[in-house]
Amino acid sequence: MAEGLKIAIIGDYNFTYNSHHATNLALDHAAHFLETEINYYWIKLNEAIKFRPQHFEEYDGFWIAPGPYTNEFFLNGFIRELFNKGIPTLITGDGYRVFLEVLINLYQLNTKKEKLISDNLVDGEQFERIHIVPFSKEFGHLYEHHSKIELSSTRYSMYPQLIETLTEKLIDIEAYNQFEDPEIISLKNHNFFVATGFCPQISSTREIPHPIIYTFVKSCQAVQDASLRRSG
Repeated sequence: MAEGLKIAIIGDYNFTYNSHHATNLALDHAAHFLETEINYYWIKLNEAIKFRPQHFEEYDGFWIAPGPYTNEFFLNGFIRELFNKGIPTLITGDGYRVFLEVLINLYQLNTKKEKLISDNLVDGEQFERIHIVPFSKEFGHLYEHHSKIELSSTRYSMYPQLIETLTEKLIDIEAYNQFEDPEIISLKNHNFFVATGFCPQISSTREIPHPIIYTFVKSCQAVQDASLRRSG
């Protein structure tokens, strides 16, 4: 019989941050919707960076929580470790930018040392309304019965040539925003490795769980089921 899912939330938890509190609630919403048990654990960056291969195997999924981060260098290294693990991974908020920077550095996409990603385009610490424009068929289905208005305290614009290079071999664009910038991206050749510039957890409710989050959880269930079949 399957045990409850184990999901690691990577970040420096602060109960005063709405996005952190909403992360916990959104997983509860998904668990209720999917009628499953989820055990989630916040892991600080300075602890996550010490993970060994066996530590990754203890979890069915990883969620890179929104910042701020005490040490982006640690987060950069952890995201790199996740690339080849095949474990469902969700990145929300300013981790989106760190994910892009990991790809740029890993594949040496900025040999001229240019500014390829803008600074945060959201003023102050307020939340901005983001209009989601699904691009892929899969994410079109996810948003078919869900509001396309999201909230975000971070928004980034990429140099067009960088987008072209990334989409050629490394990522798929799942959705744009009203400013025609990629807002949801995924890693190619991975069962679930999704990064959103906004925070879907904020708009999730018990009555209407966010589709990106419960799809992430369903991917974690699939990993757990495959692991149980192998061990059985």
